[in-house]
Amino acid sequence: MNYQGDSWGRYSLPTRSIGWDPMERVVKLASGSAVVIFSLSSCCMCHAVKRLFCGMGVNPTVFELDQDPRGKDMETALSRLLGNSQALPVVFIGGKLIGGMDRVMASHINGTLVPLLKEAGALWL
Repeated sequence: MNYQGDSWGRYSLPTRSIGWDPMERVVKLASGSAVVIFSLSSCCMCHAVKRLFCGMGVNPTVFELDQDPRGKDMETALSRLLGNSQALPVVFIGGKLIGGMDRVMASHINGTLVPLLKEAGALWL
């Protein structure tokens, strides 16, 4: 898992070529990998969604917004994108917004998550 944080995997920082506008930055980061999770390192729901994907054999790129100097602005942009106050975690698959924990779990339970992951190239089985 590409990870911007502590113990989940490889540490990676976004490049300087990414724009300063928070929404632009979110869109560029979200389209950079098959599965992208915007997270907070201390959030239990964020931890659960990361564990779900890792348990499925998916290697998501994780951006810990509490460890990014501009993370609060990106969190606000994600909240606006979702239209609610509880923005994190936010999951993108194949560059497309899936949503928060509730949408990811609903997709997992109804069987639509695995086909999305396969289509994005994040899962081969």
